[in-house]
Amino acid sequence: MSVGLLALLDDVAFMVRSAAASLDDVAAQAARAGTKAAGVVIDDAAVTPRYVVGFAAERELPIVGKIALGSLRNKLLFLLPGALALSAFAPWAITPLLMLGGAYLCYEGAEKIYEALFPHAAHGDEEAQPAGAGHDPALEERRVAGAIKTDFILSAEIMAITLAALPEGSVWMKAAVLGIVGVGITVGVYGVVALIVKADDAGLALARSRAGAPFGNLIRATGRFVVRGMPVLLKVLAVVGTAAMVWVGGGILMHGLEGYGLSAPAHAAHAAAESLGALLPSARGAIEWLVTAAASGLVGLLVGGVLIPVVSGVSGLLRRRGASAGKHHA
Repeated sequence: MSVGLLALLDDVAFMVRSAAASLDDVAAQAARAGTKAAGVVIDDAAVTPRYVVGFAAERELPIVGKIALGSLRNKLLFLLPGALALSAFAPWAITPLLMLGGAYLCYEGAEKIYEALFPHAAHGDEEAQPAGAGHDPALEERRVAGAIKTDFILSAEIMAITLAALPEGSVWMKAAVLGIVGVGITVGVYGVVALIVKADDAGLALARSRAGAPFGNLIRATGRFVVRGMPVLLKVLAVVGTAAMVWVGGGILMHGLEGYGLSAPAHAAHAAAESLGALLPSARGAIEWLVTAAASGLVGLLVGGVLIPVVSGVSGLLRRRGASAGKHHA
């Protein structure tokens, strides 16, 4: 009897160790894949605060919460099953879809740079946010819907990058990693967005503090610093987000081309990174990363620059066809 009990306990212990090892493996894979996808989400943190501009302060966090829930729905209900289906039935399609997403990132980043250098009236109209919205439920719903649509594209790229970074394994392992990365990135991004959105209110409260000595002056100075620093932080985030879109998109395209035998761009970037890194061994890792990122960014800018007139022409053609169809039906 005791021998049977010991054998059962040994089996249970083995199952516990196996489960723990599996969990560790899932966590490790999620961390590696999430790191590769992280560059895509910086733009989200920079852009999303614009969707709450003009609304009453008490509506800011609910709006961010609605966008975050929409983002989770995008990832877990639509993109995760789609990614698993691709992995199971059409793994050959993952790289082309990843490259298509990379091209989109290049286009978005290059267009933002182009608009910053050569602003025009149409862009200004698109970016204009009505002031004094207060609590307009219809406008709020339109803003949230627009943010969720934009998030869907970036979320698709995140899930594709994560899936491409995973080694061969069971469908449950892939589902767990995709789910962890999707939830983790969403919580991280929109948690940061919530902090950014409410930083002004927190800074204003600190600046108006009536605390006395010895810390009163320090508290008020900190509040003024936060209030004045937030616009600068948002501009820095916007620049970093644009750069991240370009270099991540360019890197995706280079790696994708390498997978199809067109390895010249990736090899050239790798050779340049190694050569320049060898000049300063103490900072070799940082230099190699910077050179690789710059090469990816250059590829991203070139591809994005080519796509700007193409997308503009196609959009104009579709608008003209839509207008013609409308007149015909009228």
